[in-house]
Amino acid sequence: MADKHGDDIVVLDLRAITLIADYFVIGSAETDRQIHAITEEVLTRTKEHGIRPLHAEGEAASGWVLMDYGDVIVHCFSPEQRAYYALEEFWKQASVVLRMQ
Repeated sequence: MADKHGDDIVVLDLRAITLIADYFVIGSAETDRQIHAITEEVLTRTKEHGIRPLHAEGEAASGWVLMDYGDVIVHCFSPEQRAYYALEEFWKQASVVLRMQ
């Protein structure tokens, strides 16, 4: 995400509070085009390591793309959608592993 100029990237450790995933990676992008670029970069880099998402949904134009890798779920939001869904607030009991402003 950072390589494609994603904003406010945070990695949450969910292991102590839920079984749905071990980690959430959450980031924002200002434009649909940037969300698309970030999504493609994540898919390309994980594929290079033989890792493919179990599921992916959403489109850049919707303001939210989710890529589910099982233990890790990656969310790329527009700022408006990120504020609306407020995942960091919902999962506020999770430990913050990394935050990049």
